[in-house]
Amino acid sequence: MWLLLPSVSHIEAIDLHRLFADICLSMTEETTTKKDCISKKSSMLAYGVIQITATVVSAISLAAIALGVCSIKQESKVFNGCVEETIATGRSNAEAVRFCNGGN
Repeated sequence: MWLLLPSVSHIEAIDLHRLFADICLSMTEETTTKKDCISKKSSMLAYGVIQITATVVSAISLAAIALGVCSIKQESKVFNGCVEETIATGRSNAEAVRFCNGGN
């Protein structure tokens, strides 16, 4: 694009053209920079959300495991109590374990 004014020489017109091109280029660079910045912000936001979600899932999983271990601990206490009571009635260890497991 040539910008020609009546009182402007050909060299000045080329300089104006370069000035106009530089202005347009700088505007394009600003737009690209803004798009890059928005892109980086959205990717950082996505990373943060994924990180928080992973932490929450991990916490829930650990809580479920802890509850499972507590349940096993309670069951173990009940089983040991049963075995001790059965041994106290005069049965052997093997008979007591079999009885507490549901055998005769």
